[in-house]
Amino acid sequence: MKTVTKTFRKCASAAALAALSVPAVLPSAPALAAQTASADKKQLAQAVAALRDISTMKADFVQTDRKGQRVSGTLILQRPGKIRFQYEDSAQMLIVGDGKALTLVDYAVNQVQRWPISNSPLGALLDPKRDVAKFGKVIPTGNPNVISVEVRDTEHPEYGIITLIFVRKASAPGGLELSYWVALDSQNQRTTIALSNQRYGVSIDKNAFRWNDPRKRKRR
Repeated sequence: MKTVTKTFRKCASAAALAALSVPAVLPSAPALAAQTASADKKQLAQAVAALRDISTMKADFVQTDRKGQRVSGTLILQRPGKIRFQYEDSAQMLIVGDGKALTLVDYAVNQVQRWPISNSPLGALLDPKRDVAKFGKVIPTGNPNVISVEVRDTEHPEYGIITLIFVRKASAPGGLELSYWVALDSQNQRTTIALSNQRYGVSIDKNAFRWNDPRKRKRR
């Protein structure tokens, strides 16, 4: 368990897809390049709209790190900025985003770590100030029903990279369902979060984004 906990402490806030290469557009095909750019712009706009249409969401998740270690749990999302990763009991860990910061609570060693949402790859999903349309680009998937959007701030590489994968689904906000994401943090720790059983527009308990401080000196 110490090895698992240590690994997740490094990359629990991350989530990033294995590198997807962008096929080059031949200079001799300007019309094709223009057509591709137009299609990418449209898909990016659709993905951004789908994110903005999510008010609340609950889902099951499976988190996989770069070594293939897995842990499952329940995700609660309330935009803008709030998220809760309720891990299975064996992980002895919790991640909560209250709109300003992400907090990692490690009950195995009674430690708490906090960092600004904007400094995490998850900022693309949670930070209302992070312009996904500005910093995102569509990564070709070869499947018209799947949209892959990579978000990185080239002026702030320390924020990491997140790749959001959407699948077309009529009942999802904006007609696109956030299926999973993969993030690469500033320490090159790669983590994948795969979602299932997504429920939208659900009621969220007012205490969902609070947490119990395991340190004896302070209680929240």
